[in-house]
Amino acid sequence: MAITITRRAFDQLEWQASELARVSWHFLKSQEVTARRFSHEMHDELGQSLTGLRGLLKQLHPERLNEQRPQLIEVLDESLGTVRELSQLLRPVILDDFGLDAALRWLVERLSQRTGLAIHYDSTFNERLDEERETHLFRIAQEALTNIARHAEATDAHVTLSADAAQVRLIIEDNGRGLTPGIRHAPSLGMVGMRARARHLHGDLRVSNRDGGGVRIDVVVPRAAPYEADTP
Repeated sequence: MAITITRRAFDQLEWQASELARVSWHFLKSQEVTARRFSHEMHDELGQSLTGLRGLLKQLHPERLNEQRPQLIEVLDESLGTVRELSQLLRPVILDDFGLDAALRWLVERLSQRTGLAIHYDSTFNERLDEERETHLFRIAQEALTNIARHAEATDAHVTLSADAAQVRLIIEDNGRGLTPGIRHAPSLGMVGMRARARHLHGDLRVSNRDGGGVRIDVVVPRAAPYEADTP
């Protein structure tokens, strides 16, 4: 009995160490992907816009200012749009200014427009959480929806946010191909990262097949960290 318990404990530790390594690699890979995209956007979009603006300004004649003004404003608007896009890529401002509910609505609308996937959003919770909780829940939803758009072969997805006095619940569902029954699936780096975020919040993330097809991701976390929940 003692040998069996010890072996199980070592197996658990080995699994946790392996998953920790995968989480670390996932975050490093995500940072590199973001940095690469940021660099390309800066060079290709913003760099070209500013170069064009510089050329226009060099050719500008005072007597033709009114004639060239619309073109200058158009190039400036393109540059400002690129700056906003890069800012949202790093971290959506709406999350800091208006909270999780508003940020999830923005995410759903943006991904629907960009991918063509019909994503529906329902929420009964529009209060603020602490910054860490809002950030991790937002990133979980972002990762899950991105995976659905890329890999699930789905045409429809649904995001639900709710809460009670003790917990916040986030559910992401799709009507895609789902998980094949009877096959042990190795968790993807994205899934490992989502689970790590949920555990960091002292919560739980569960993945299951939906009735009728597709996958359901169910995340439940405390509304406050344990030490905060005991504070009067």
